[in-house]
Amino acid sequence: MASFRTRLIKLAISPFFSRWHQGTIQDQRARQEKMTRLVVPSSETTSRIERIDHLKVEWIIPDKPAGTILYLHGGAYTLGSIKTHRSLASMLANHTQMQVLLPEYRLAPEAPFPAGLEDAAAAYRWLLKNGISADELIIAGDSAGGGLALATLLQLRDTDRRLPAGAVLLSPWTDLTMSGKSARSKAHLDFILNCKHLTRMAQLYAGGQDLHHPLISPVFADLSDLPPILIQVGTDEILLDDATRLAGRAEKDGCEITLEIFDGMFHAFHMFPFIRETRQAFQSIAIFSHKITRPD
Repeated sequence: MASFRTRLIKLAISPFFSRWHQGTIQDQRARQEKMTRLVVPSSETTSRIERIDHLKVEWIIPDKPAGTILYLHGGAYTLGSIKTHRSLASMLANHTQMQVLLPEYRLAPEAPFPAGLEDAAAAYRWLLKNGISADELIIAGDSAGGGLALATLLQLRDTDRRLPAGAVLLSPWTDLTMSGKSARSKAHLDFILNCKHLTRMAQLYAGGQDLHHPLISPVFADLSDLPPILIQVGTDEILLDDATRLAGRAEKDGCEITLEIFDGMFHAFHMFPFIRETRQAFQSIAIFSHKITRPD
């Protein structure tokens, strides 16, 4: 069960999220950025902006970094930016003591699939080209960013690129067909996401392509020959089955998978640093990250 403090916070923030999906995509983007400005990045990290061709990226760097995380933000492939996820990236850097590269990949509907995937792969290749060892590199993301992180792994595997040490997927959106049972059974509990809105965003992202495409909905992909993956998800989100089905498929395909389900937690709760479960989640991410990038 979620902590008492978490339950109070859910009650406090849920009215805001009832208006989360209203208006145009531009309205939603502005609303998201306004909200996330309330969450202040850790003072224990520094940041700097760079460009990789057309791609804007931001480095989030702890005091003594050891290893690198390529972090892909969430936002249903239509929302999200460096600004909205700077705080989450800062928490990740602080807990893992790894530097985080946060790219502002292209979004739908202006740039549908495979634009975001191309940008994520380009950022990965740029890291390797600039001296980052794949053995000390993790790819991670939340929600759509989690699905994109997995799709990036699949593309790298299938193009004979050297794979990173592992991946961390937070409340990943891996089935854009919305065929998981939790899309309906958890609808009364999920105050952040709803199936109707995600279905619309999925169509915008796919741009007319089949939503079953394994690089669009990687829950349908062959997951063999991938590095270790950590998945974290809450019980109170419509994407619960995206995580559990993915874990089952990965295990069947011989992938080393760790699935952590947080009782009573909502979608992408990692965005909220002031709750106990978030601290526990980041501690687990740090343990996993150190294990795969700094083996004894």
